[in-house]
Amino acid sequence: MTDGSGDRVHNTGVPNGTANGGEELRSVETLDQDNQMERGLSKRHVQFIAIGGTIGTGLFLGSGKSVSLTGPSIVLVYIAVGIVMFLLMRAIGELMYRDPSQHTFINFITRYLGNGWGRFAGWSYWIVLVLIGMTEITAVSTYFVTFFHTFGIDLSAWKWLIELGFLTVLAGVNLIAVKAFGEVEFWFSMIKITLIVAMIVTAVVMVVVNYHYPAVQIHGSDVVSPAGHAGLDNLFANFSLAPNGWMAFLMSFQMVFFAYEMIEFVGVTVSETQNPRKVLPKAINEIIMRVLIFYVGALIAIMLIVPWRSFVPNADGSFASPFIMVFQYAGLNWASALVFFVVITAASSALNSLLYSAGRHLYQLAQESQSPTLQRIGVVSDRKVPARAIMISAAVILLSPLINALPQVSGAFVLFSSASSAVIIFIYILTMLAHRRYRRSGDFLDDGFIMPAYKVTNTITIAFFAFIYITLFLASDTRGPAIAGLLWLVIFGGYCVLHDRYQNRDLKEALRSHS
Repeated sequence: MTDGSGDRVHNTGVPNGTANGGEELRSVETLDQDNQMERGLSKRHVQFIAIGGTIGTGLFLGSGKSVSLTGPSIVLVYIAVGIVMFLLMRAIGELMYRDPSQHTFINFITRYLGNGWGRFAGWSYWIVLVLIGMTEITAVSTYFVTFFHTFGIDLSAWKWLIELGFLTVLAGVNLIAVKAFGEVEFWFSMIKITLIVAMIVTAVVMVVVNYHYPAVQIHGSDVVSPAGHAGLDNLFANFSLAPNGWMAFLMSFQMVFFAYEMIEFVGVTVSETQNPRKVLPKAINEIIMRVLIFYVGALIAIMLIVPWRSFVPNADGSFASPFIMVFQYAGLNWASALVFFVVITAASSALNSLLYSAGRHLYQLAQESQSPTLQRIGVVSDRKVPARAIMISAAVILLSPLINALPQVSGAFVLFSSASSAVIIFIYILTMLAHRRYRRSGDFLDDGFIMPAYKVTNTITIAFFAFIYITLFLASDTRGPAIAGLLWLVIFGGYCVLHDRYQNRDLKEALRSHS
């Protein structure tokens, strides 16, 4: 039996766990009674949003550093981490399939772990989104300046105006309608995909013709890159799992993990997606193929051309872009401008998605709040988007230029933004715990989008996230954020849980005295 949208109908008699607790789960329309958002995202939008969520600026600029740590074995690390992130998405997918009217997967933490942990996860995730948004808006202006610098134009004095301009345009896109957001993300993803495919094709051609290249000064590198050739021997010669030691190999896991960060973004779009029970499973199941093509495929193509030991840090610790290296070896000296154009697109895409997600999370938090002031934020505009929540999130992100201008504040901000990456690990773990609780609850749909062998796969996923957090203590530059993240968990998490417990106790006592 199907509903009007073509979605499968479940007559399970299971309470939906929302305000309409006794109502049967019959269709998306039934669950959507309290969903004020517009389902304006098509299958095409969601598929490309999911692709965009897995491709960030790290692949284009930061992959050189990860390759330098472990050499060709970095491919195995990307596959291993990609599988775990896929399991996370399967858990989120199962929850969202169960109730596709939810604006965020965080709501299931509230539903299955309690209001205390839900409040901790909700506010922590919104803060994480805003902090990442601040770093992305800074990155956008930096890449924009770098792009024009390749043409001899210096825009460094106008960074603040560039940041204001980009944020205003992207906030405007988010305010128009969800369909406008989806269309912009579609084209952002197309640009990123085109560059990756072009680079892979270039690498294949260079290997097939046994291409040799001379020593060349790579844009963004302090030293001249040595002459070489394209071939399989660059990948397999003297292969070692941990050529720079096991410590470097362990550190590569956290680098790759953070490259996949925000892959869960597609789980925030479900309440605004057409035919979510058809589109969501397909988008999530394709994650593995996207990882293999866009991460693993790109890295293998790079290392076929560039011997991995050619990736050496500059004096400031940065690395030249592997994409720029491949294209320059192929004789395309304008590659630097091309790659930075795509990097601007990738950073803009990330910022666009962060604004979308931050707006939905603040809207949800405002709706659940007891504060009249916050409740005024939890409203939907005539265009069926949470306009006030989007604008407030954008305004907070816009504090970034001011923070960067104040040295005494900037140092603390760097620590907090680094700690945000640590905090998101806690949110992932809470999501997996909520999924376990869901599977043991009366809400469980045995014919939904089920995570396979959940007792094993869920446990493996939680253990892996714990392992990633432990690796943060291994290096001096990540130890501080790891400690700050733990303090946030203990102080804010403890406050949220205890506050909820005392509220429940007071409520029980009031009911007891009333009876």
